[in-house]
Amino acid sequence: MSSAVQSSDPANMPPAQRFGVSVFALLSTLMVVLDQTIANVALPHMEAALGASRDSVSWVLTSYILASAVATPMTGWLSGRVGRKQLFVIAIIGFTVSSAFCGFSVSLPMMIASRVAQGIFGAFLTPMSQAIMYDINPPETRVTAMTYWGLGVMVGPVLGPVLGGFLTDAFDWRWVFFINVPVGILAAAGMWAFSPMFPADRRRFDAIGFCLVLIAVAGFQLVLDRGTQEDWFESWEIIIEAGLAMSAFWILCFYLRSAKEPIFSIEPLKNSSFVAALSLVFLIGAIASAGSVLLSPMLQSLMGYTVTDAGLMSMPRGLGAMAAMLVTGKLMSYIDARLLIFTGMAIMAVSLWMMTGFTLQMGKSLIIWSGILQGIGMGMSMVPINIMSLATLDPRFRTDATSIYSLARSLGGSVIIAAVNAILARNMQVNHEELAGSVHASTMPYLMDSILTGLGDRAASVVAMLDAEITRQSLMISYIDDYWVLMVATIVLLPVPLLVKKVAPPGKGEAAMAVSE
Repeated sequence: MSSAVQSSDPANMPPAQRFGVSVFALLSTLMVVLDQTIANVALPHMEAALGASRDSVSWVLTSYILASAVATPMTGWLSGRVGRKQLFVIAIIGFTVSSAFCGFSVSLPMMIASRVAQGIFGAFLTPMSQAIMYDINPPETRVTAMTYWGLGVMVGPVLGPVLGGFLTDAFDWRWVFFINVPVGILAAAGMWAFSPMFPADRRRFDAIGFCLVLIAVAGFQLVLDRGTQEDWFESWEIIIEAGLAMSAFWILCFYLRSAKEPIFSIEPLKNSSFVAALSLVFLIGAIASAGSVLLSPMLQSLMGYTVTDAGLMSMPRGLGAMAAMLVTGKLMSYIDARLLIFTGMAIMAVSLWMMTGFTLQMGKSLIIWSGILQGIGMGMSMVPINIMSLATLDPRFRTDATSIYSLARSLGGSVIIAAVNAILARNMQVNHEELAGSVHASTMPYLMDSILTGLGDRAASVVAMLDAEITRQSLMISYIDDYWVLMVATIVLLPVPLLVKKVAPPGKGEAAMAVSE
């Protein structure tokens, strides 16, 4: 049986206490979202230190993503059993300790085990911080609170490669993980001192539901993460993982409707406002993630940027998102949220169109301006969606709702990133064949046998240089193809926010975001 644990209204706390909780909740969120990208920079350095191959060291990333995806749906149940404040502090401490173990790792198994722990504890922090930030604010300040929370979630992944590159170059790759230790200690102490108690709904552990979620999410994430490497459905591994994921998800859909105390409450899924936000964050958030993920490797592999410089070139996107979020939070009192989301998506489409004009000879201005526009579009779209997700939900279900919302955002990003990487790999082969097919003695006379023979030993070098340039050009065309795909997908999805119910602006004494019924 479930039992409700009541607490005084957290929104009635003194302003100074609310400020303290907000600062430490945001600090915890920033620590987790930074870790999603900061470790990517250190992978080449880990290979030698941990005695790992390039393929096996990729499990440092896969293990974290997999553990985080599996643990996220558990947030609501654990919050009800332990208490939201207590679980939040435990999660910060667990994430901090596991970060230290990552830094001290001397072997790949130790690193992977530490990353699994990191992913599990980190999975609880992002959804709970969103619920805490929403609940501690009265209706008139919730839009502002969600704006600042969204800033941390959006800007953190942009800062990750820059900070990771600096720490790796200036100190050692282990500091990519050690940097979390002082931040985590400060955040845990601050949340324990300032955070109030929250209402909770105690439920028994749903072992069947947990196993189904584990199989569905883990299988799906493994398919997305390893699909390109294993040639997708040409591999029995991918076929089995996909089959298990689909079967478990299908059974879970029926099980959740009949279970008395499911692993996570399905009440949020009965709320039209939440379902609309869930759909939008899965689609729009995914496209926004893919655009940023493609840029850094393109700059490093084709244009000779260092990791740090490539990260710095992503900063305009973060600055654009920050500015747009702050402005959008104010505009929501006067402009229909659906129109703001639509406008943000349109700006994202324009930025992706600009990115289809990338060339190997381009300067930095096109990268900067397209990044700024993309950040503005992202920020303008995500603020209304974040608010919409919690606006009309019963406070008892907000932790469950934020965990589902966080999982949808994560899985949406994984789907689109896997898709664009698969398209990139396939188009790379196609483009290379087409370009190589047009290179022969009739189009390039210096490739005539008589000339190559006269070059002697240097002929092989000439052919190798030509092949390298063909590969370079093919990869550039493939990146442009990906940007075209993302642009078309954004344009196709433009009408989606207009199909959502009209959202009324916040009013005095009302919920910060009320959906007109």
